[in-house]
Amino acid sequence: MQFGSMTITEKILAKASGQSFVQAGQNIWVDANILMTHDVCGPGTIAIFKKKFGQDARVFHKDKVVIIPDHYIYTEDKYARRNLKIIRDFAEEQDLTYFYGAFTDKYKGVCHIALAQEGHNIPGTVLFGTDSHTCTSGAFGMFATGIGNTDAAFVMGTGKLWVKVPETMKFIFNGTFPKHIMAKDIILEIIGDYTVAGATYRTMEFAGQAIKELSMEERMTVCNMAIEGGAKNGLIEADEVTESYLKDRVKKDVNYDFFRADDDANYHTLREYDASSMRSVVAKPHSPDNKGYADEMQDVEVDRAYIGSCTGGKITDLKAAAVILEDKKVAIDTFVVPATREVESDMDKVKVNGKTLREIFIKAGCAMTDPSCAACLGGPKDTFARTQGLERVISTTNRNFPGRMGSKKASIYLASPYTVAASALVGRVTDPKEYV
Repeated sequence: MQFGSMTITEKILAKASGQSFVQAGQNIWVDANILMTHDVCGPGTIAIFKKKFGQDARVFHKDKVVIIPDHYIYTEDKYARRNLKIIRDFAEEQDLTYFYGAFTDKYKGVCHIALAQEGHNIPGTVLFGTDSHTCTSGAFGMFATGIGNTDAAFVMGTGKLWVKVPETMKFIFNGTFPKHIMAKDIILEIIGDYTVAGATYRTMEFAGQAIKELSMEERMTVCNMAIEGGAKNGLIEADEVTESYLKDRVKKDVNYDFFRADDDANYHTLREYDASSMRSVVAKPHSPDNKGYADEMQDVEVDRAYIGSCTGGKITDLKAAAVILEDKKVAIDTFVVPATREVESDMDKVKVNGKTLREIFIKAGCAMTDPSCAACLGGPKDTFARTQGLERVISTTNRNFPGRMGSKKASIYLASPYTVAASALVGRVTDPKEYV
């Protein structure tokens, strides 16, 4: 590698640090474009901020601290409600421009999807968030990573953070994916190959013609689960697909950079996959890297299906499920939870063979609720669709650790919306290939 050659992550961090060149392993001060927090970690971040900077301290920029409640919305739990009050009071005190308040017309839904829909994901910039799945935003060609409350409090007060530049692992998918393959299959395949620790504190970059053909929402799914491989961030190079998505969402006066890696950039890992040979992947309990294939697991019975979350509750995900469920009836309890208000609204606009998604889900016998994280986190005991006991759940969510969806006794299988919907029809893990 010649001096000056950089990966996309290195270029973004060089820009954010005011330097012309940085390299993996280097520690640098980075300027944050956005700090995002929500109702789980927001109160802790706020408490540390006030303790260290003073009770009357002001955030570094009222336009760049974004608060999006989403985890503890539809619950009567008194502690969850207290969290919502703390972040609401703080947003009012600080006169924050972007507080997407619960129980108001400003409420949006799941933070990672709302960030994109509300135009906060800017290619070439840095986004920190108090949620590990902040890496979702890397789909926009930006450096987006989850941080803890203490780091977030420091960013809240200074707009900066001390960061070690990560090495990059690049996964290249050549060719074209089969019709029944979705982004969830892609990332579960990689995590199964490299384990949940294989990318620890590295960038997972996804590239190749097959990745370029993915929609923005599918790209978001791939990057969302980079953290499940241990990665510091996920990343996909910004291109015309990115620009088209941003067109009506980002303010006209906002400038962004579409960074490209240098041809001789240095990578920790370069791995090529044949996209055409992909199969529908299922992560078996109790880890995202416990890889199996749907066509080999059809003897595994499930008694609950869940379609939702930042990973699986976007309109692309719901449309995929609707394609499978149209004019059919589910055989098991099946829950559909849109990620955001925008997705919820689109359920009445987007159609499959002349029927809206909502009509299809209702006729199929699915239960639906308002947008939120809902059972993905488990949450308080009255969380919608929270597992209760010995269920085997097949889910579009991103984690299947014991207790993740409520009950520690539940077994959670992670799969694509196609696979979850197909499995819901028969009550056992099912390869969606025959339905698509």
